[in-house]
Amino acid sequence: MFCKKCNAPNKEGNRFCTSCGSPIDDNLGTDNELSAGIPVNQFSQSKSLNYKIFGGSFPAVSIRLNPNESIYTQSGGMTWMDTGISMDTNMHGGFMKGIGRMFSGESLFMATYTSHAPNQEIVIASTFPGCILDIDVGRCPIIAQKSAFLCAQTTVEIGTYIARGLKAGLFGGEGFILQRLSGTGIAFIEIDGSLVERTLGPGEAIKVDTGNVAAFEETVQYQAEMVKGFKNILFGGEGLFLTTLTGPGKVWLQTMSMPEFAKSIIPFLPSSR
Repeated sequence: MFCKKCNAPNKEGNRFCTSCGSPIDDNLGTDNELSAGIPVNQFSQSKSLNYKIFGGSFPAVSIRLNPNESIYTQSGGMTWMDTGISMDTNMHGGFMKGIGRMFSGESLFMATYTSHAPNQEIVIASTFPGCILDIDVGRCPIIAQKSAFLCAQTTVEIGTYIARGLKAGLFGGEGFILQRLSGTGIAFIEIDGSLVERTLGPGEAIKVDTGNVAAFEETVQYQAEMVKGFKNILFGGEGLFLTTLTGPGKVWLQTMSMPEFAKSIIPFLPSSR
């Protein structure tokens, strides 16, 4: 028997799901559903989440949790929360997954916040100006830039994605290791500057300046391509390589790259003489 909330297997007679804790008296998949040839991940549903993104260019997400509902974020990510929420610091998936997260720009330890009362608010703020993007990863695993992860439901898994090809890793703008968000549920990621969403058809491609790719669905091909033309390379101002994204799938683009932004303000910072 399978829990429709999180798709975890459960034994006959269980009152609550052993994975997500939801009551399973009336939410178990039936034998008819399984015998009909429907893949389990097509009728599993991610848990609903009551949240609101606010703050304009300095965004935060307010999440209201009911009893036994949980979210997790990197250590130190919480801004404020109601007293009915408890915190548990852990490695979320074990030591090896924690090491993998470190390579993708996150901390070894994660903090899980669980509500023990109705309608408890927790607020997670972005670490820099920009946007917060909410994504249901149950549709398709998401590949995001380093350090993009903000918070998510506990049914969302954060791992690493290795860029294919030497050029993509060295010149794609994000390095060899990106973040991979999978599982079921809602995840929130940080976007530099303003956000644009594009849906690419099969074989449709878009070229993006390095560092302006925020995230893309795993079905999208991620490659680096050298700029053509001697004058373009010397005087175009875009560097030697552009990132090429090829559909099918959704891509999320950002108007600002934090490394480039930091580089542009360095000349204006005071220096000791």
